[in-house]
Amino acid sequence: MSGRFDQRRDRLRRLMRKQGLPALLVTHTGNVRYLTGFTGDDSYLLLLPQTDVLLSDPRFTTQLEEECPGLQCEIRAPGTSILDALQQCFRTGKSSILGVEGASLTLVTYEAIKSRLESIDLVSTSGLVEQLRLIKDREEVAHLREAVSIAQRSFGVIRASLQSQDTEKEVADLLEYQIRQFGGTQSAFEPIVAVGPRAALPHARPTSCQIGEADFVLVDWGAVSGGYRSDLTRILVTGKISRKLERIYEIVLKAQQRAIKAIRPGVTLNKVDRSARSVIAKAGFEKNFGHGLGHGIGLEIHEAPRLAPKQTQTLQPGMVVTVEPGIYLPGWGGIRIEDDVLVTRTGHEVLSDLERSLGGSIVA
Repeated sequence: MSGRFDQRRDRLRRLMRKQGLPALLVTHTGNVRYLTGFTGDDSYLLLLPQTDVLLSDPRFTTQLEEECPGLQCEIRAPGTSILDALQQCFRTGKSSILGVEGASLTLVTYEAIKSRLESIDLVSTSGLVEQLRLIKDREEVAHLREAVSIAQRSFGVIRASLQSQDTEKEVADLLEYQIRQFGGTQSAFEPIVAVGPRAALPHARPTSCQIGEADFVLVDWGAVSGGYRSDLTRILVTGKISRKLERIYEIVLKAQQRAIKAIRPGVTLNKVDRSARSVIAKAGFEKNFGHGLGHGIGLEIHEAPRLAPKQTQTLQPGMVVTVEPGIYLPGWGGIRIEDDVLVTRTGHEVLSDLERSLGGSIVA
């Protein structure tokens, strides 16, 4: 287990050398976990020229021994801060330059580090660890597969038990409960359950609105397994299929199918986005699709890469992205269909296999 994290830190050191960084302070919780396997919080990872040190506190002593065997840990004493531990490490270190994760540090913390390490030049970095996290290894993909499986099984229970008098919040709460029942650590995010017109809000929060108040409901949910998160969206038809619903749904489904078909190594992110967006634009709903086509998933629910109009990076094997086109019409509702897709050496694999057709979305 520890060998995998050693290899990740070795790859990070190679990136550091390219940027002339002899030392790096990793403060983003997800990045610390990725590099060490530590599942706690309030801890920093310090990479020095000759060693790696995890800065933490006494609450995690036993947990660190279990999750990070062989990794040097600096446990701060009660009444001292994590920055005291950082300062202590640099008293014996030889580095005069320290890289910090600019995106995860507050200005207050940055200034505090700067004042304590007066003889050290701080260099703000961006995306060093995230570059490594772009490509999932086999174990990460296995966790993602399980997160998708748990989410799908949980949704199956919800679909089978759905009643017209159920409220959005009741459905969302039950969905979270089922995720845990099927072995998930927790929901990947607060589930979105939006009935009819409320589905026009891409990030609607569940309310007391009842399922039977409209002809369809949008459900956006995910599960966590081994720290990794899935992200799916489906429409459930609870009433009559109007011509408008049928038309909008088929446009969104066609856009998603086009985008998934375009996913393969070497294709730019914006090309995949354009393959879906052009379908929606041709149908006259370009202004009603206001977000990017998708995003990476992993230890965080939103991480690189992003499928969006201005993203020129190319897809690589091992990337896992969501594909979630949508059309949102205020006062009527919104349709979004979302699946999780792995980029393979020869193309792609859709990790989720829930029914996508409108006919298959009807709740009896």
